[in-house]
Amino acid sequence: MGNCGFGNSISMRLFVTVFLCLLPFFSFAAEKVFDFNARCQQAYDAVMQLRMNDAKALLDAEKQEHPDNLIPYYIDNYRDFFPLFFNEDPALYNASKGHRSERLDLMAAGPSSSPYYLFTQAAIRFQWAFVKLKFGEKWDAVWDIRKAYVMLKDNQRRFPGFTPNSLLLGAMQAVFGTIPDGYKWITNILGMRGNIQQGMAMVQRFVSSTDPNAQLFKEESYYYYCYLKVFIENKPDEAFAFMQQRQLDTRNNFLFALMVANLSMNNQRADMGIRVLENRDDHASYLELPYTNYLMGVMKLERQDTDAAAYLEKFVTQFKGKFYVKEAYQRLSWAYLLQGRMDQAKRYREAVLTHGNTETDADKQAQKDAKSGHWPHPALLKARLLSDGGFFNEAMKVLLTVHAADFPAMEDKLEYAYRMGRVLDEMGQEDKAIAMYTATIRVGANRPEYYAARAALQMGYIYERRNDKSKAAECYRTCISMPDHDYKNSLDHRAKAGLERLGMD
Repeated sequence: MGNCGFGNSISMRLFVTVFLCLLPFFSFAAEKVFDFNARCQQAYDAVMQLRMNDAKALLDAEKQEHPDNLIPYYIDNYRDFFPLFFNEDPALYNASKGHRSERLDLMAAGPSSSPYYLFTQAAIRFQWAFVKLKFGEKWDAVWDIRKAYVMLKDNQRRFPGFTPNSLLLGAMQAVFGTIPDGYKWITNILGMRGNIQQGMAMVQRFVSSTDPNAQLFKEESYYYYCYLKVFIENKPDEAFAFMQQRQLDTRNNFLFALMVANLSMNNQRADMGIRVLENRDDHASYLELPYTNYLMGVMKLERQDTDAAAYLEKFVTQFKGKFYVKEAYQRLSWAYLLQGRMDQAKRYREAVLTHGNTETDADKQAQKDAKSGHWPHPALLKARLLSDGGFFNEAMKVLLTVHAADFPAMEDKLEYAYRMGRVLDEMGQEDKAIAMYTATIRVGANRPEYYAARAALQMGYIYERRNDKSKAAECYRTCISMPDHDYKNSLDHRAKAGLERLGMD
């Protein structure tokens, strides 16, 4: 018995000694890390170009070789984000939404001593907030943004030299700074503060930074910067000059091609947007996005291309989401109206009432127009489309074929004055444009159409360019003061951004 006990004692001591010697190795092997190594950088770049299969292969290899590296799982979130945000497929959303909490748990298991610990969690929440907005989960989205904001502020305090903090925080602050007064209670309750100048300065510093961490997210920062320049600062010319200066690869980077096309569509550069989409590499390795057909259809209709309807029909057939759908059907009805094919025009107008949602102002307006039974005057519609596409000389030629007296309906007379003002404005004849805008405001200030409010906004832009701050502010306030008109949310947002830029909020 004694010998057995002695032997057991030696065995136990030997086991404990070996275990203690090996313990550091076991602990090291189990420790999670945030290692944005070369392969992860390649995978991230592939995702940001929307080459999803290439990214997956790189991430799978990294997970197998370095199973404790958390960065591949962070990049996986981008692989969920882009298809969900652009394609809005409910089935894919239901299959993917559990990934959010799984990835947050993974990031929370990483070392809190790393600046990526809070940053990755904030970025994941930020991305899912935009996805949730697309699927109607507005309050969940707001709370995710709030949590992301708090995490980023905390991370900035802990790691003030970690530049990626400033990219997301700057974008948030710039957008929060344009929230209309009627909605400021939301940001006050959530503890989120906005300032366009400070936010844009942070994003600008990031874009110009040579810091290695900033270099990692450089292409993503271009995306934020250009959209903020256009929609927050109202400086599209600067945004397009920046894209040209940085020589964005719109052939091989699908995300850049989409960005340039979308900004072109929204800033009267249809020729540029069409050219970018036609010249991009459409290899099968890139993510399939029906939204591309929407962009092409809208811009081709503005250019009066005969195949515009084919692209819009592809979009409404393939797209599984709700956004832009009513507007797409509306534009299909316009395409056939201008061709004189009223049977098809009526069929697509009826489809407006039964498809999509009214979350965007454009979709809301399409629904309202379809219910009204009022068809746009072909000359005014053609002039609008040409002007929206940047074809101002052609639009003016159309407008000169008619006169205000030719339109029996007041809304058509009002639109004529506004369209004439917009085209004159874009052709550089600002004083004549101001006269037409003033007439539009005088007649339409209390009407439900958006023309008077948009005229006030455009006058504000003119006076802002002239550095006449008091007149610009007066115009922006006039825009905001007009009640219950079409596109009110988006026009108020732009006017609010104007007042914020002027420092007269």
